[in-house]
This record gives sequence, C-alpha cells and structure tokens, in this order.
Amino acid sequence: MRRTLFGDKLMNDTDSNAQTHEESPFKGKTGLPRLLNAFGYSLEGFKAAFKHEDAFRQEVFFAVVLIPLAFFLEAEALHRVLMIGSVFLVLIVELLNSAVEAAVDRVSIERHALAKRAKDIGSAAVFVALTNVVMTWGLILLT
Repeated sequence: MRRTLFGDKLMNDTDSNAQTHEESPFKGKTGLPRLLNAFGYSLEGFKAAFKHEDAFRQEVFFAVVLIPLAFFLEAEALHRVLMIGSVFLVLIVELLNSAVEAAVDRVSIERHALAKRAKDIGSAAVFVALTNVVMTWGLILLT
C-alpha cells in the first residue's frame, strides 16, 4: 500500500473517499464565457510582457520586420511557414521565459542557486529559439 500526500493530509491510495486533486477556485467557467475570459487574460499577458520585458519588445520589433519580409522573399509556401513559425516560436519561448522569471521573482528576489538555474535555463531556451530562426532563415535563403 502506497501513501501519497494531498494538501496537508496523508491518505491511502485504497481510500475510496480520497480526493485525487483539489479544484482551483479560479476554475468554473465553461463554454463561451471561458473562451472570452481566456482571450482577455491573453491580452493582459501580451500587455504585461510588452510593458515590462525589454527582450519581448525587441523580439516583437524583429517579428514585425521579419514576418512581412517572409512574404516578399522568393520562397515556397512551406518555407514561408517555417520562416514565420520560427519567429513565432521565439515570441512563445520569450513569453514562457518571462513568466518563469516573474514567478521566481515573486517567490523571492534574493539570490539563490535554484532561482538562477531556472532563469538561466529559460534564457537558454530563448537562445535556442533565436538560433532556430537564424538557421531556418539562413538555410532557406541560402539554398
């Protein structure tokens, strides 16, 4: 018999009344209201990233330049998709990195090895995404 920890209370796996997880108090809306709320939260996330994150603003600037450029260059449709997709991937990874950094800073702004590791790994993910843009655009344009 394995014992697991749920909240503050230990329970047996065989306990038929054991709650496997607690629902978030923020959950509950479904259907169109949930979609509208999610869209609003996404807009707030874009605004916050643009306002507070220099790197995100820079990457948005490059996206505004590179995405239209992909349509003016002589490239097959699949190549355009890859070029534009690689740019969007940078924005996605930067948003996730910014979220990790904000969460780490929320816990504590004191220097800690695990906080540094989390931030460094997020930065490495952005670097990989940027390298992907350079490789994708370079390979398509040079072949």
